[in-house]
Amino acid sequence: MAGPPYPTPGQRVSGIDFPVSYSLPAKPGGETPAVADTFRQTSFVLGDDLRLFAAGMNLQLGVLNSSSHSRFRTHAYAAVVGLWSRSYAALADALLLVAHGSYATVPNIVRGACELIAAQHQVLHQEMGEFVGWMLAHLKPDEEHKAFDIGMGHYFAGTTLAADDELRVVYRAASDLGRPNFGATLLEIGPESNNLRLAFTFADASFHVGWAEIELGWLLRLNERQLAIAVHMPDVLNISDETHAAYGDYARRVNDRLGDGSRARIDEIERDGFKRWLVHNFRRQPSGAPKKYLL
Repeated sequence: MAGPPYPTPGQRVSGIDFPVSYSLPAKPGGETPAVADTFRQTSFVLGDDLRLFAAGMNLQLGVLNSSSHSRFRTHAYAAVVGLWSRSYAALADALLLVAHGSYATVPNIVRGACELIAAQHQVLHQEMGEFVGWMLAHLKPDEEHKAFDIGMGHYFAGTTLAADDELRVVYRAASDLGRPNFGATLLEIGPESNNLRLAFTFADASFHVGWAEIELGWLLRLNERQLAIAVHMPDVLNISDETHAAYGDYARRVNDRLGDGSRARIDEIERDGFKRWLVHNFRRQPSGAPKKYLL
C-alpha cells in the first residue's frame, strides 16, 4: 500500500457477515406480461452471459469470505470493503433491471458502480490518507446540532477512471447514456425511431436483445474489473495463488464473451474532432437485422 504512515484512528473494525453465494434473480411473480416475457427471453437468449455474471459475483464472495478473519480487519480493509459492498449491490441491482427490461435505468447504476470500483483501488494505493483524515476529523458528536458528525468525506477516483482503459470506456458510455441527452433518450425509449417518425414508448419493459447485450456486457466487464482490483490487494485481503488463477480464468472467459463480433456493443470513435459513440449490431430480436447508430 503506497503512501506515508498515517495515524491510527481509534475505532476498531468489526467483523462483517457476507452472503455465502450469489444466485441469479428468480422468475418474477405478479409482474406485467412484458416483464415476464423479457425475463424469459433474457434467460434463454443470454443465458451464457447470466451464468458468467453469476460466476463473477460468486468469485467476489469467495474472496470476501476468505478474508473475513480478524487479522484482516484493518482500516484499509474497511475503506475497501465499504465501497465494495456498494459496488456489489449495484451490479446485482443492475442485473435484475436488465432481466426485467428496465434498460434505461441501468446506465446510471453502472456509472456509480464504476466510480465505486475505481475508488477502491485509488484510496488504497494512492490516497489512504484521505480516508484516515475523514475518520480523524469526524465520527464524533456535534454539540451545536446535537447530532453525530459523520461528515460527507467527498471522494472521487478520477485518476483511476482515466487510467484504466476497460473501466473508462464503460464509465464514459454509461455516463453519456445515463444523462438527459436527446440521442440517448431516443435510443433508450424509442429505438424503432427513424428519419420519418419518433416512435417513443413510456416505461416499456419489452425485451430488446441489443440493450441486453450492451448492458450485460458492461456488468461482465465490471465484475472482471472488481476482481482484478481485489486480487492486487494482498496486504488487505487473503489472496492465494488459487484466487489469482480463478481470476485469470474468469478474465479470459469475459474477454472471449465480449469479443464475439455478433453481439451489440458501443465503441468510442472520433468524428470531426469530437468523441462520439458508434453502436453496433443493435436490434430488438436476435433474428432482426443488425443496425448501426452514431451517437
